Amino acid sequence: MVLTVQLFYFLTCKGGMEMANRKKSSKSTNKKEKELEKIVEDLEDKISKIEENETLEQKIIDKKQAIKEDLQNQLISQNKFGKQFDDMIEDYLYFVDMKERLQHDIDINGIRYRTTGGNGFTTYKPNESCERLLKVNAQMLKILQDLDLKVSDDGLKEGEGDDLL
Repeated sequence: MVLTVQLFYFLTCKGGMEMANRKKSSKSTNKKEKELEKIVEDLEDKISKIEENETLEQKIIDKKQAIKEDLQNQLISQNKFGKQFDDMIEDYLYFVDMKERLQHDIDINGIRYRTTGGNGFTTYKPNESCERLLKVNAQMLKILQDLDLKVSDDGLKEGEGDDLL
Protein backbone atom coordinates (compact mmCIF):
# COMPACT_ATOMS: atom_id res chain seq x y z
CA MET A 1 0.00 0.00 0.00
CA VAL A 2 2.89 2.35 0.79
CA LEU A 3 4.36 1.59 -2.62
CA THR A 4 1.04 2.47 -4.24
CA VAL A 5 0.84 5.79 -2.41
CA GLN A 6 4.42 6.65 -3.33
CA LEU A 7 3.81 5.75 -6.96
CA PHE A 8 0.60 7.77 -7.01
CA TYR A 9 2.48 10.74 -5.55
CA PHE A 10 5.24 10.37 -8.15
CA LEU A 11 2.77 10.13 -11.01
CA THR A 12 0.76 13.06 -9.68
CA CYS A 13 3.87 15.22 -9.41
CA LYS A 14 4.99 14.19 -12.88
CA GLY A 15 1.54 14.90 -14.25
CA GLY A 16 1.55 18.22 -12.39
CA MET A 17 4.82 19.20 -14.07
CA GLU A 18 3.37 18.48 -17.48
CA MET A 19 0.23 20.45 -16.69
CA ALA A 20 2.25 23.46 -15.49
CA ASN A 21 3.78 23.79 -18.94
CA ARG A 22 0.44 24.09 -20.70
CA LYS A 23 -2.91 25.64 -20.10
CA LYS A 24 -4.91 24.05 -17.37
CA SER A 25 -8.30 22.90 -18.46
CA SER A 26 -10.75 20.91 -16.44
CA LYS A 27 -11.03 18.30 -19.21
CA SER A 28 -7.30 17.62 -19.33
CA THR A 29 -6.99 17.44 -15.54
CA ASN A 30 -9.98 15.12 -15.28
CA LYS A 31 -8.53 12.93 -18.00
CA LYS A 32 -5.16 12.82 -16.22
CA GLU A 33 -6.83 12.01 -12.91
CA LYS A 34 -8.76 9.14 -14.48
CA GLU A 35 -5.60 7.79 -16.11
CA LEU A 36 -3.76 7.95 -12.78
CA GLU A 37 -6.65 6.27 -10.97
CA LYS A 38 -6.58 3.47 -13.55
CA ILE A 39 -2.82 3.07 -13.10
CA VAL A 40 -3.22 2.90 -9.32
CA GLU A 41 -6.01 0.30 -9.60
CA ASP A 42 -3.86 -1.83 -11.91
CA LEU A 43 -0.92 -1.59 -9.51
CA GLU A 44 -3.09 -2.54 -6.54
CA ASP A 45 -4.36 -5.58 -8.48
CA LYS A 46 -0.80 -6.61 -9.32
CA ILE A 47 0.29 -6.19 -5.70
CA SER A 48 -2.58 -8.33 -4.45
CA LYS A 49 -1.73 -11.04 -7.00
CA ILE A 50 1.91 -10.99 -5.89
CA GLU A 51 0.88 -11.31 -2.25
CA GLU A 52 -1.50 -14.15 -3.12
CA ASN A 53 1.28 -15.96 -5.00
CA GLU A 54 3.63 -15.54 -2.04
CA THR A 55 1.12 -17.14 0.32
CA LEU A 56 0.54 -19.96 -2.17
CA GLU A 57 4.29 -20.54 -2.45
CA GLN A 58 4.66 -20.72 1.34
CA LYS A 59 1.71 -23.11 1.60
CA ILE A 60 3.24 -25.39 -1.03
CA ILE A 61 6.68 -25.34 0.63
CA ASP A 62 5.22 -26.23 4.04
CA LYS A 63 3.08 -29.01 2.60
CA LYS A 64 5.94 -30.50 0.59
CA GLN A 65 8.24 -30.50 3.61
CA ALA A 66 5.69 -32.29 5.80
CA ILE A 67 4.95 -34.89 3.12
CA LYS A 68 8.64 -35.47 2.42
CA GLU A 69 9.41 -36.12 6.08
CA ASP A 70 6.47 -38.49 6.40
CA LEU A 71 7.29 -40.48 3.28
CA GLN A 72 10.95 -40.76 4.26
CA ASN A 73 9.96 -42.00 7.72
CA GLN A 74 7.70 -44.63 6.15
CA LEU A 75 10.53 -45.79 3.88
CA ILE A 76 12.89 -46.04 6.85
CA SER A 77 10.34 -48.04 8.84
CA GLN A 78 10.05 -50.46 5.88
CA ASN A 79 13.87 -50.71 5.61
CA LYS A 80 13.88 -49.26 2.11
CA PHE A 81 17.02 -47.29 1.41
CA GLY A 82 18.50 -45.98 -1.81
CA LYS A 83 18.64 -43.11 -4.22
CA GLN A 84 15.85 -44.60 -6.35
CA PHE A 85 13.43 -44.16 -3.45
CA ASP A 86 14.59 -40.60 -2.83
CA ASP A 87 14.13 -39.86 -6.52
CA MET A 88 10.58 -41.22 -6.44
CA ILE A 89 9.82 -39.08 -3.40
CA GLU A 90 11.12 -36.02 -5.26
CA ASP A 91 8.88 -36.92 -8.20
CA TYR A 92 5.95 -37.20 -5.81
CA LEU A 93 6.76 -33.80 -4.32
CA TYR A 94 6.88 -32.29 -7.81
CA PHE A 95 3.37 -33.62 -8.38
CA VAL A 96 2.25 -32.19 -5.03
CA ASP A 97 3.47 -28.77 -6.19
CA MET A 98 1.71 -29.16 -9.52
CA LYS A 99 -1.50 -30.35 -7.87
CA GLU A 100 -1.61 -27.32 -5.57
CA ARG A 101 -1.10 -24.94 -8.49
CA LEU A 102 -3.79 -26.66 -10.56
CA GLN A 103 -6.22 -26.48 -7.66
CA HIS A 104 -5.39 -22.80 -7.20
CA ASP A 105 -6.08 -22.18 -10.89
CA ILE A 106 -9.43 -23.96 -10.60
CA ASP A 107 -10.27 -21.90 -7.50
CA ILE A 108 -9.54 -18.67 -9.36
CA ASN A 109 -10.88 -19.41 -12.84
CA GLY A 110 -13.50 -22.06 -12.08
CA ILE A 111 -14.31 -25.20 -14.02
CA ARG A 112 -15.15 -23.20 -17.12
CA TYR A 113 -13.79 -19.83 -18.17
CA ARG A 114 -14.95 -17.19 -20.57
CA THR A 115 -12.86 -16.32 -23.59
CA THR A 116 -13.29 -14.25 -26.73
CA GLY A 117 -12.77 -16.02 -30.02
CA GLY A 118 -11.20 -14.65 -33.17
CA ASN A 119 -14.62 -13.62 -34.46
CA GLY A 120 -15.22 -11.44 -31.40
CA PHE A 121 -17.85 -13.67 -29.82
CA THR A 122 -17.60 -14.75 -26.21
CA THR A 123 -17.48 -18.48 -25.57
CA TYR A 124 -17.00 -20.66 -22.52
CA LYS A 125 -14.26 -23.26 -22.50
CA PRO A 126 -13.50 -25.97 -19.98
CA ASN A 127 -10.56 -25.26 -17.71
CA GLU A 128 -7.77 -27.65 -18.71
CA SER A 129 -6.54 -27.66 -15.12
CA CYS A 130 -9.44 -29.95 -14.18
CA GLU A 131 -8.34 -32.66 -16.59
CA ARG A 132 -4.69 -32.23 -15.67
CA LEU A 133 -5.52 -32.44 -11.96
CA LEU A 134 -7.04 -35.89 -12.47
CA LYS A 135 -3.94 -37.07 -14.31
CA VAL A 136 -1.61 -35.67 -11.66
CA ASN A 137 -3.60 -37.34 -8.87
CA ALA A 138 -3.49 -40.67 -10.71
CA GLN A 139 0.28 -40.40 -11.11
CA MET A 140 0.71 -39.50 -7.45
CA LEU A 141 -1.28 -42.57 -6.41
CA LYS A 142 0.80 -44.73 -8.72
CA ILE A 143 4.04 -43.48 -7.15
CA LEU A 144 2.69 -44.24 -3.68
CA GLN A 145 1.68 -47.73 -4.78
CA ASP A 146 5.09 -48.34 -6.32
CA LEU A 147 6.75 -47.31 -3.08
CA ASP A 148 4.17 -49.32 -1.08
CA LEU A 149 3.47 -46.17 0.96
CA LYS A 150 0.46 -44.15 2.02
CA VAL A 151 -0.12 -40.53 2.93
CA SER A 152 -0.41 -40.05 6.68
CA ASP A 153 -3.87 -39.38 8.09
CA ASP A 154 -2.71 -36.71 10.56
CA GLY A 155 -1.97 -34.26 7.71
CA LEU A 156 -5.48 -34.55 6.29
CA LYS A 157 -8.40 -32.44 7.38
CA GLU A 158 -12.00 -33.53 7.30
CA GLY A 159 -13.25 -33.77 3.74
CA GLU A 160 -9.81 -34.41 2.27
CA GLY A 161 -8.36 -37.73 1.25
CA ASP A 162 -10.04 -40.90 0.05
CA ASP A 163 -12.81 -41.25 2.63
CA LEU A 164 -15.69 -43.44 1.63
CA LEU A 165 -19.24 -42.61 2.62
